[in-house]
Amino acid sequence: MTFRTAFSIVTLLVACSALADSREGGAQRGEITVYSTTDTAVFRPLIEDFERSHPDTSIRYEELDAKELYDRFLREAAEGKPRADLLLSSAMDLQVKLVNDGYAERHESENASKLPSWARWRNEAFGVTFEPAVMVFNSQLMRGRRIPQSRAELLEALNRDATFWRGRIGTYDISQSSVGYLLASQDARQSSEFSALVQAFCALDIQTHNNTARLLDQLERGELAMGYNLLGSYASGRVGDGAPLTIVYPRDYTLVISRTAILARNAPHRENAHRLLEYLLSLRGQRILAAQSRLSAIRPEILGPYSGLGLAESQVGLLRPITLGPGLLTYLDQQKQRRMIERWKRAASSADDDRSSMTVE
Repeated sequence: MTFRTAFSIVTLLVACSALADSREGGAQRGEITVYSTTDTAVFRPLIEDFERSHPDTSIRYEELDAKELYDRFLREAAEGKPRADLLLSSAMDLQVKLVNDGYAERHESENASKLPSWARWRNEAFGVTFEPAVMVFNSQLMRGRRIPQSRAELLEALNRDATFWRGRIGTYDISQSSVGYLLASQDARQSSEFSALVQAFCALDIQTHNNTARLLDQLERGELAMGYNLLGSYASGRVGDGAPLTIVYPRDYTLVISRTAILARNAPHRENAHRLLEYLLSLRGQRILAAQSRLSAIRPEILGPYSGLGLAESQVGLLRPITLGPGLLTYLDQQKQRRMIERWKRAASSADDDRSSMTVE
């Protein structure tokens, strides 16, 4: 082999190696890993639209329960093996804690500035949906019965006809569901009737689960007559598909949560994570979210039945969005959390114990 031939071979090998490295680096730059509590099927239209508009980028989407998402992210951060680029969770309080503890990266843009003030905190936590927590009734089982329109009316109905309601009420298990705990803690703060309502629920053998879909399945099948504090976006989707369900926005007040996005400070694919968040906050992303994913959009410019603007207080009563911010950390205090869950369980095992209270102290 001549020197010139050997030199040519080495040059070719170096060039091939450089090309392989370039391809590998390009593949890495084109990835985004999302940890999310949103059902994969619901989020898929957003993934597909983003990938169409960013053809060199692919999204790895992992659907997790809120507490599992939170724990996995912290464990991977502690091990120095970060995987997630963007976290999207309906557990607003856990997202706020991650921000407060320094795990989030700032994101500033015109689209971010268009969010309602309650749905943005420190330019590190961003609400991307507007989702009322509603009461859902099986329309067939409730035929001939007056459907309660407030918590007071619901409590009156439960006390008046315990036989009908027994075993037919469903809600989240607050010891297992992070969004269930968030909503219950807000109810305890907002409503003087919540303690009595919990007592009534437990006396009537309430059915509890840790996700909305399972409760809605039972409602559709007629196994439950009513679901309490369920996410209205999922319920609206079922109604749109013809399910025999009636959605009630309680007249006394309707809590509103927002699926909250944060960028991981140690994101492996930082720039792409910023692009995805910007897409979710943009009018294009918000339109896909409302029209195809059938989640209520947070941007007030988006019109339609799945938008925040389509749920004006003049139509559904008093809306009380849960504000992103340090106030949510109060209810994550371990002692307060343990006390509230213990009171819930105590009410379930001894529903006639009038001394039990769901007040968060």
